[in-house]
Amino acid sequence: MSKLGTGTLLIIDDDAELVELVREYMSSHGWVVQSADTPKRGIQMLREKLPRLVILDVMLPEKDGFEVCREIRRFSEVPIIMLTARGELTDRIVGLEVGADDYLSKPFAARELLARIQTILRRQSRLVMAAEETPPLRFNKIKIDLYGRSVHNEEQLVDLTTAEFDVLALLAQHPGKVFSREQIMDEVKGVDWQAFNRTIDVLISRIRTKLGDNSKRPRYIKTIWGAGYVFVGKAGGEE
Repeated sequence: MSKLGTGTLLIIDDDAELVELVREYMSSHGWVVQSADTPKRGIQMLREKLPRLVILDVMLPEKDGFEVCREIRRFSEVPIIMLTARGELTDRIVGLEVGADDYLSKPFAARELLARIQTILRRQSRLVMAAEETPPLRFNKIKIDLYGRSVHNEEQLVDLTTAEFDVLALLAQHPGKVFSREQIMDEVKGVDWQAFNRTIDVLISRIRTKLGDNSKRPRYIKTIWGAGYVFVGKAGGEE
């Protein structure tokens, strides 16, 4: 595997000038930059080139970046940084929910992009090492496979988004510990995602629904009013 600060990046963006600026700056720091100006070509190159990270524009021809991100997440966990010229909070929330790892508003400094990439890759490296050393977690009727990034409830696969899995895994690895919404965002993404408190509430609600959990009589995730959330599942597959 290549060292932390180098490798191949794939940028999916139809802004030729921006792509060239990114290519020039990142190449000067040891990266190989591949680019695609359409979602179809981007998906094809992702499968062929296996980049370490994808830089994905929201505004694309054929389909928007959110749909492209969803499609990528059906077959790959490659880190994704989304770009947008709008900078709206709604876009950031949607980007998180469909599986983006970070978000940058245009225009941005190339130096900031490099810093974000390095932060994501450091965090990814730590998570992979931890997951490889951790056996599946079992609570009540669910099994959480951190390395395989899958969750089963009574042997049935639970269809979680990337963000939903990350939040559940974080809480389940620290049963009994109360996490504030801000701590969850910091631990899950490792970057400063502002004003996302309501997104965490939405993610927790979706996780509960998919696990068949009840917020009033929780078996897995309990709300601590004014503080955050805590995992209360019984370890070892006990009911």
